[in-house]
Amino acid sequence: MAATFKKASKDLIDEARRWAAMKQTGVSLRYMTEFGSRPTPRNLLISAQFLHKELPIRIARRAVELESLPYGLSLKPAVLKVRDWYLESFRDVRSFPEIKDNGDELDFTQMIKMVKVRHNNVVPMMALGVQQLKKDLNPKIVYEDLDEIHQFLDRFYMSRIGIRMLIGQHVALHDPDPPPDCVGYIHTKMSPVEVARSASEDARAICLREYGSAPDINIYGDPKFTFPYVPTHLHLMVFELVKNSLRAVQEQYMNSDKIAPPVRIIVADGLEDVTIKVSDEGGGIARSGLSKIFTYLYSTAKNPLDDQSDVDPETATTMAGYGYGLPISRLYARYFGGDLQIISMEGYGTLSPLMRPNVNLYDCNAQQR
Repeated sequence: MAATFKKASKDLIDEARRWAAMKQTGVSLRYMTEFGSRPTPRNLLISAQFLHKELPIRIARRAVELESLPYGLSLKPAVLKVRDWYLESFRDVRSFPEIKDNGDELDFTQMIKMVKVRHNNVVPMMALGVQQLKKDLNPKIVYEDLDEIHQFLDRFYMSRIGIRMLIGQHVALHDPDPPPDCVGYIHTKMSPVEVARSASEDARAICLREYGSAPDINIYGDPKFTFPYVPTHLHLMVFELVKNSLRAVQEQYMNSDKIAPPVRIIVADGLEDVTIKVSDEGGGIARSGLSKIFTYLYSTAKNPLDDQSDVDPETATTMAGYGYGLPISRLYARYFGGDLQIISMEGYGTLSPLMRPNVNLYDCNAQQR
């Protein structure tokens, strides 16, 4: 199907290349918050007209880049599928007529909502493509040395975050009854303690399903402390970190008579930073593994797709193994100016500080790649 789509769409690919060469426009979180706080029909129309011109540039860049990846990654079936999703979305947005009134705006909003849904499974599908590449690589190749692959995936996933943020924000502004203190995707008074509690409960549920038991999770911090952020982004980051900690502790103590120590989450509001620390006593990470944890071709767990050709990466959910949880989480942290670090004490456990600069609705222009 992918080859047929490519052969029949030469003109589409040529047009995508033209759009990919255009300059995209950065959008700050401050601007999205201020603009979205007044979701009048006129503002929604202006937003749609902006996206009508901006989305084709961003989508085209990803489609074109997927055509020329090193080591034959572009030719892997899963990557071809992702490439076709981007070409289809580029075609849909480009073929939409000029947006002149609010009726056009509503139709456009429905269309880009479907575009967002189409791309829901891009991350696991790209992970499958990377796994397909790994099977064909020389086993002597050191994965973390494949800089071109890692740099491409960082750009690709960061751009995906930006595209989904722009679409999701516009769509959410149509909510006739938004939650209190929410401006589209942005929660102006988000409680990191409450988000951490929700994310840790989700991670613990998966651990219970996988192992039949799960360590306790203790959360420390003031639930009344709030700051402006995107709750879904923080939820994803904390979920991945806690999931890793739960797995480490569970596997460290599953054959022990000792009670598994709890995973600890600390939310600290400093003068310059908001820091969320996830720590565990799961044995830590060997020094030789620390340089690999933020690469996309490495995981300490058995890959869930190995020896299971019928597993669908679009629906599979496991504790670990795909190799993208930590690098993707770090991108989400960096998207709005924060960072994610992993500190390990082999033989004891790990500490994962998730930091966010405490600035006023920081400017994310530099991250809109």
